[in-house]
Amino acid sequence: MSDHDILSDAEREALSAVMLEPDLPPQRVLIVDDDKDARELLAEILGLDGIRCMTAESGEAAWDLLNSSSSIGLLITDLRMAPSNGLELIRQVRGSTRAALPIIVMSGDAEAPDVIDAMHLSVVDFLLKPIDSVKLAKMVKRELGMAS
Repeated sequence: MSDHDILSDAEREALSAVMLEPDLPPQRVLIVDDDKDARELLAEILGLDGIRCMTAESGEAAWDLLNSSSSIGLLITDLRMAPSNGLELIRQVRGSTRAALPIIVMSGDAEAPDVIDAMHLSVVDFLLKPIDSVKLAKMVKRELGMAS
């Protein structure tokens, strides 16, 4: 370190490390629900909290998005959807290269076996509709590593 440097060697190394980190895309939440109003409202509510969202109307559409977008960092899925249900989507994700993706399940009429099946698939949480949006936003921010 010369006399006119304002940074120490340690500070210079730390700065270099930060500058060389890849510019990661912002993490998005994928909301899957066959009820158009429900998924759009949830995306809007989370968006007000600074959470970027994408939506899909089915497990198939969600699977296509998961395979084409690496910026999805969290999946929120309804349990009861036609033709495929949320548990089928979760099983598909858990058996793929995206197996570690955090998943939150929501349902308006869940029965105990459904909750147990979902928890066995390592979901973050199982929420009953109507969703507590404040609780959900906190959970999403925690899972995405966003400051609260």
